[in-house]
Amino acid sequence: MTNPLANRIALVTGASRGIGFATARALAKAGAHIVAVARTQGGLEELDDEIRKDGGSATLVPLNLTDSDGIARLGAGLHERYGKLDILVGNAGVLGPCSPVGHIELKAFTDVMAVNVSANFQLIRCMEPLLKQSDAGRAVFITSGAANKATAYVSPYAASKAALETLARAWAQETANTPLRVNLFNPGPIRTRMRATLMPGEDPATLDTAEQVAEFIVPMCAPDWTETGKFYDYKTRALMSFRSPA
Repeated sequence: MTNPLANRIALVTGASRGIGFATARALAKAGAHIVAVARTQGGLEELDDEIRKDGGSATLVPLNLTDSDGIARLGAGLHERYGKLDILVGNAGVLGPCSPVGHIELKAFTDVMAVNVSANFQLIRCMEPLLKQSDAGRAVFITSGAANKATAYVSPYAASKAALETLARAWAQETANTPLRVNLFNPGPIRTRMRATLMPGEDPATLDTAEQVAEFIVPMCAPDWTETGKFYDYKTRALMSFRSPA
């Protein structure tokens, strides 16, 4: 059994449940050491148990990603301990209020932007030097179809994902001539807590699982992945380029 990610360090945000949990576990199975970041200590400990059962290893980092100084300290700690970062999976996200735009309070809007956009901006700032120390740094950010559909009644979430996509694409262009590859991944409707909150009447058995999705994220984190600035759509199993509106 090969371990294509052996000796690689992977930071996964939102790792205590859902897609983050499944992706962290899948990356660990492929040989990576996981730096698992989430607010929930209990969820991180459950992840650690599963990774250890699989023969892998993890470092648990209980951290609220709105703590920008905490992200900076994490970057410094990774530099001191490993001197590099090979993989960054920006998965953590919040849905926010499901209401008409005019009914949403300013704080509720800014809270969504803080987690879904600003935290990823700070991760880029603090982790880019470490990713550039890797021979093949890879970054994958989890987005949503809501970003380009401008889905009604979830405007903060949709706007935040659109902003995240633009941020990641700009970073991909800035690093195109380096070994670093930056891409986006759209899982679509998946059996997660966030989906259940958004669509409470939906039968979860009709949806794919986070574990199924994670199997498609892992290859995007591997050294032999060469694309950058692209968008992988899980539903259609297609890697797409962004195009300006006609």
